[in-house]
Amino acid sequence: MNIEELKNIVEIPGVSGFEDRVREWIVSKLELPHRVDFAGNLIYSVDEGQKEILFMAHMDEIGLVVTGINPDGTLNFRKVGGIDDRILWGSHLDVVTPSVKLDGVIGVLPPHLSKQVSPPPSERMVIDVGAMSPEEAKRAGVKPVTFAVFKKQFSMLNGKFIASRALDDRFGCFALVELLRRLKSKPPRNKKVTVVFSVQEEIGLKGARAYAARNDLPEVVYAVDSFACCSQLTGEVVMGRGPVLRILDNSAIASMKEVEHLTKLAENAGIPLQIGVTGGGTDGSVFVEHGSYMVPITLAVRYLHSTVEMISIEDFENLIRLLIEIAYE
Repeated sequence: MNIEELKNIVEIPGVSGFEDRVREWIVSKLELPHRVDFAGNLIYSVDEGQKEILFMAHMDEIGLVVTGINPDGTLNFRKVGGIDDRILWGSHLDVVTPSVKLDGVIGVLPPHLSKQVSPPPSERMVIDVGAMSPEEAKRAGVKPVTFAVFKKQFSMLNGKFIASRALDDRFGCFALVELLRRLKSKPPRNKKVTVVFSVQEEIGLKGARAYAARNDLPEVVYAVDSFACCSQLTGEVVMGRGPVLRILDNSAIASMKEVEHLTKLAENAGIPLQIGVTGGGTDGSVFVEHGSYMVPITLAVRYLHSTVEMISIEDFENLIRLLIEIAYE
C-alpha cells in the first residue's frame, strides 16, 4: 500500500459538487475504460460474469462555499456537509478558485475584546483572505460559489495511524483504486465487478441516488466508507482490529445474510473483522429500496468530520485485502 498516494488523494480539494480534481486524479492512476455519468459519478466495470457486485466510495468532502463578499473584503459562507461549528473557529482554509488556491482563515475575536468563550454560529463567522474590499477579493478570483476546504496536515502517529482531514472518504476511493489495479491485471472469471466513485454523498447521497435511478442494479452493493468511532454509542469497535461491517446506522440495515457470508470469507482468509452500529448513513442505503443486498464495509475513524480524522494503517491494508477476496471469491 502506497502511503504517498493516499496522501496525494487526501490532499486534493473536493467539496460536494466540486469533485472534478479528485475524479481526474483517479482517472490518471488507472488506464482502464470508464465513463462519467450526468451527475459526475466515475464508473468502472470489469465484465466477466452474470452475477454483478458493486463497490462504491464517495469522492466529496465536507467544506464551505462562499455566498457573498462583505464591504470589508471578508467572505460570507455556508457549510457543505456535517460540520461542527466548533472546528470552524480559528481555522486555516484553502479557498479554491478556478486558477489558484488562496490562504484564508476564520478569525476569532481575542479575549481582550470579548467575554465569549464558545464559538458563534457559523452564520456569524466570516472567511478572511486578506482582502480589504470586495474589489480586492474579486481580483484575487473570489466570487459566490467559490469553495473552501480546511487546510490539511497529513500526519503519521506512532507509526501505526494516519491523521488528516478528508480521510473520509478518500481512503475508500484509494482502496478501490488498488482493487481496480488488481482487477486490471487479473479479471475475475465468475462475476461482473462495477466500481463507482460517487459525488455529493455528504449532502444526501445524491450521486448514489442518481446512479441507482438510471442503471441496472447489482445483486450486492458494498459501500466503502467510514465508521464513526470510538464512543459508548459505537460499542467495542476500535481502530486496529480490522475493517468494520456497518450493520446498522441512521440510513439502513445491512443484509444479515451478506454479513454472515463476509464474516466467514474474512475468517477463512485470516482477515480481522469487526461488526458495529453507528450513526449517519452511506451511499449503500439507497440501493436497499431498489432490492439489492447491501453491506457497508468501513474503517473505524476516530474524530470523524474533524480536521484530524484518524485511521489505522493496518486496518486500511486489511480493508484492501477484504475487497480483493470479495471480488475473486
